Amino acid sequence: MDATVARITPPLYNDTTMTEQVEVQHDPAGSRFCVKVEGYEACLMYRRAGQALDLYHTYVPEVFRGRGMAEKLCKAAFEYAKANRLAVIPSCSYISGAYLKRHPEYLPLTKPGPTSTPLVSG
Repeated sequence: MDATVARITPPLYNDTTMTEQVEVQHDPAGSRFCVKVEGYEACLMYRRAGQALDLYHTYVPEVFRGRGMAEKLCKAAFEYAKANRLAVIPSCSYISGAYLKRHPEYLPLTKPGPTSTPLVSG
């Protein structure tokens, strides 16, 4: 995939549980998955670690917390990893704690790794 922002196709990543359709974008050059709504941006940041994605930080603006955005970002990242035969290192506490407990179907994709120190705080 090139460095341009790739739009994720509806059947795989988009969801309509919010009042509007939310489109998750994968930005390979920025190593992140993002959702932009009403001038705000929610992101899941990652690092490539060989044949793995180290998902190290998820940020959702306060005004959109509790509305499923972080879950949509995680689903996009895990589906991307699955489609590209990549392992996932769940360094982000939201992913390793809440998300994987609710979505154990993604556990086979995970592997242990060094805990990342986030470069960005939220």
